[in-house]
Amino acid sequence: MSELLAMPEDWTRALAIVAHPDDMEYGAAAAVARWTGEGREVAYLMVSRGEAGIDTMSPEECAPVRDAEQRASAAVVGVSTVEFLDHRDGVIEAGVALRRDLTAAIRRHRPELIVTLNRRDHFVPGTWNSADHRAVGESVLDAANDAGNRWIFPELAAQGLEPWGGVRWVALAASPQSTHAVDVTGTMEAGIASLLEHRAYLSALTDEDPETYARGFLTQFAQATGERFGVPFATAFELVGF
Repeated sequence: MSELLAMPEDWTRALAIVAHPDDMEYGAAAAVARWTGEGREVAYLMVSRGEAGIDTMSPEECAPVRDAEQRASAAVVGVSTVEFLDHRDGVIEAGVALRRDLTAAIRRHRPELIVTLNRRDHFVPGTWNSADHRAVGESVLDAANDAGNRWIFPELAAQGLEPWGGVRWVALAASPQSTHAVDVTGTMEAGIASLLEHRAYLSALTDEDPETYARGFLTQFAQATGERFGVPFATAFELVGF
């Protein structure tokens, strides 16, 4: 595997855009905890409320549960702003409507760094990435460009959302083509605690004790990335420049 480079640190504002509650917590939250601990500003934007994520709950019952779990999870790693776009979980579509919503959010938050999840077909060979993750990842990359162009979605400027061309990078977490990493040795416990806030989701996902599951899953991947990066624990990203 190729060497992982250190993530850029000359930025102050980030916006994390993912498809579902819990997407950030599968590794990236530990990096967020480091960033907020250093005084950087990070906001979360969920494209859906994850309402199709628990088989034993109807979407109407599930949505408020997952909303509350995501807000609690974000707070653990120092994130106080959590927004939802309410696209329908499971059938998120890449396209103009999603690009417009994401462009509006980027113009509103004006981040230098955008964090999203792996957009590629798989996480590791032999697995398949969800349609929602792929749709959001692709659309985030497009919207990062759209946000700076006055003549794409001109109605947004008319609503007071002026163009923002200040996005410098999009970082895709858990990509099989990761290029960069963040040392999360000091914030690993915060990352685990953040995932544990999704207790209803984890209880439906696995028969394992939620803490045993969360600690085992996150530690395994953070150690493997850390070995490539030369530290005990790390989070990897595929970094795309703008």
